[in-house]
Amino acid sequence: MAYVITQNCCKDASCVAACPVDCIRPTDDERGTQMLFIDPETCIDCGACADECPVDAIYSEFDLPPEMERFREINAAYFRHHPLEPGMIEPLTKRTSIEPGALRVAVVGAGPAACYAAAELLEIGGVDVDLFERLPTPFGLIRAGVAPDHQRTKSVVRIFDAAFADSRFGCHLNVEIGKTLTHADLLAHHHAVIYAVGASASRDLGIPGEHLPGHHAAAEFVGWYNGHPDHTGRRFDLSARRAVVVGNGNVALDVARVLLMSPEDLAATDIAEYALEALAHSHIEEVVVLGRRGPRDAAFSVGEFHALGHLTGIDVIIEGGDLAAHPDDDVETALKLEIAREFAARPATEGHKRIVFRFLTSPAELVGGEHVEQLRTVRNRIAEDGTFLAGSLGGETDSIETSLVLRSIGYQGDPVGGLPYDARTGTVPNQQGRVVDDTGAALPGVYVAGWIKRGPRGVIGTNRACAAETVAALLADFHSGALDRQVDDREALRARMIERGADAVGWTGWRAIDAAERERGAAATRPRVKFFSVDEMLAVARR
Repeated sequence: MAYVITQNCCKDASCVAACPVDCIRPTDDERGTQMLFIDPETCIDCGACADECPVDAIYSEFDLPPEMERFREINAAYFRHHPLEPGMIEPLTKRTSIEPGALRVAVVGAGPAACYAAAELLEIGGVDVDLFERLPTPFGLIRAGVAPDHQRTKSVVRIFDAAFADSRFGCHLNVEIGKTLTHADLLAHHHAVIYAVGASASRDLGIPGEHLPGHHAAAEFVGWYNGHPDHTGRRFDLSARRAVVVGNGNVALDVARVLLMSPEDLAATDIAEYALEALAHSHIEEVVVLGRRGPRDAAFSVGEFHALGHLTGIDVIIEGGDLAAHPDDDVETALKLEIAREFAARPATEGHKRIVFRFLTSPAELVGGEHVEQLRTVRNRIAEDGTFLAGSLGGETDSIETSLVLRSIGYQGDPVGGLPYDARTGTVPNQQGRVVDDTGAALPGVYVAGWIKRGPRGVIGTNRACAAETVAALLADFHSGALDRQVDDREALRARMIERGADAVGWTGWRAIDAAERERGAAATRPRVKFFSVDEMLAVARR
């Protein structure tokens, strides 16, 4: 018997270190995979990986739910293409402690990268960590970006419980850096600062008419249905029969799924109550997902694409692009194409809603008077030699009637006050996490992690390795003496925050918010019922 990793995989890699026979791959991001896999021939059925998995994505092959049966073959297929080579992971080494008070680090942000960085630092005895976040709630996109029907994925936050209960961890939620405290304030009270502020700005389409109401960033829609305080007041036109999502990554699939799920299925999630009410009265029956390139280059993961085929009352339609397998396709590409061929072969069911994947199609213009009424598109082509030919060079055009267009074509980071910024990549220039100026010289004591460091790519667990690299650079600088300077203590930090009028929420306050949301959820037979007003959150945290 073997264990099997399924689509909920966050690629945290906790399971890799737990495996006694080193049979989980890949151990890095060289192949760009969005999942990990277990070699069925080497697995010894010990269950250590399943016990360690923070999102419950690992099953005994005999306990796989019916909709996940395929992952038995998916795991095996990976190793047929990439035979296991033992000894690829480095043995774990226990870090030595340092003198208490010798290293105090501020972490700005509370998303996955920030939390992984804080937890990594707290593994070293003697290190003090202060985490700052502008909202009264932690976990960033885990809380406000992961789709509400992916509760197992959200459970990755459990791995931070032990670290954040440590007395060396200082939690300062509801404190905005750049407003309540400055970069200079952080450096005055810490030997080093790690900025892990994400990349929340959505890229523009760059086409005529994108200013029209009815066109939104998909991230705004995601924040709206997840109850993010910045997006609760937004309104989306759900009165038409069709919506269009531009882009075909996992966020695009999340948006399409949420738009079409039944009210009963949504009611079993932690979706914001106002969004649940609005979607229950939605008239949308079809979501068209536009992909600029063909199915072979689609950005969605195998797991998310496969799961669409198990949605109740929803057909998946494939239009455009070559679905044939090529000899040089990697495992995940071959699987995506295989699944797409299966979807294409299924007959449509009368009365079902539809997700339509329209590949080799680019948006050209949004048309309407006071509101979006149509999206004009242009067809792209792939030449015989594999060259991509954009439709703007004379491709066939079409129009899609719709009043709701959501763009999901990527993110970029905003400038971080006082730090260098690369507008081309939307990141802070850095070398292995060390922030550098325009000459390439490192700025003493300043680091980055997560999307603001590497750009918006990877899944939740990708941030673990990213944060570990940054922390390793920081520790190397500490041991070289580069961070050896006098800083004010935590009492002085608290005094500074009081002086600046900070209304900080500590970890105990967050736990009170968390408990209250879960209690409200239990009363409604839901995972949680979120607070989306900052004032409500603060009131609960202060009880």
